[in-house]
Amino acid sequence: MTTEVDETRENRLRRERRAGFTLVELLVVMVILGLLAALALPNVFGVSKKARVNIAKTQMSTLGTALDAFALDVGRYPTSQEGLEALVDKPSGVDSWDGPYLKGGRIPKDPWNNAYEYRGPESGYDYEIVSLGADGRAGGDEDSADLSSAQ
Repeated sequence: MTTEVDETRENRLRRERRAGFTLVELLVVMVILGLLAALALPNVFGVSKKARVNIAKTQMSTLGTALDAFALDVGRYPTSQEGLEALVDKPSGVDSWDGPYLKGGRIPKDPWNNAYEYRGPESGYDYEIVSLGADGRAGGDEDSADLSSAQ
């Protein structure tokens, strides 16, 4: 009888030893996951930066379409002083304004939550819309580079 109890106890102890993971096994898994994250995350963040640039270009194109509609109604593009606000609020002295020209009646911010800069016809173009990029300052490179509708 004691041999049967001893064998049962021995079998149970063997199963208990095999039931969990050792610390070394867990560390190996953690290292492998860390290496995979180190390889994958930079690619994900790179795509995010490109997506923000593409969103800014799309928004500038939408603003350009609204500016063209303003120019068709009014006969000119807004001045730098009137700014993009002329697309949602009627400028003084303009009788043929038929806005707001933007859906929702508000001017979007760029993907970095900065206001777009608007330069009217006096800038040398019909108009120019500028996003200062991720840093919100003139100049820069990569996702901090300035984007312009005149490019």
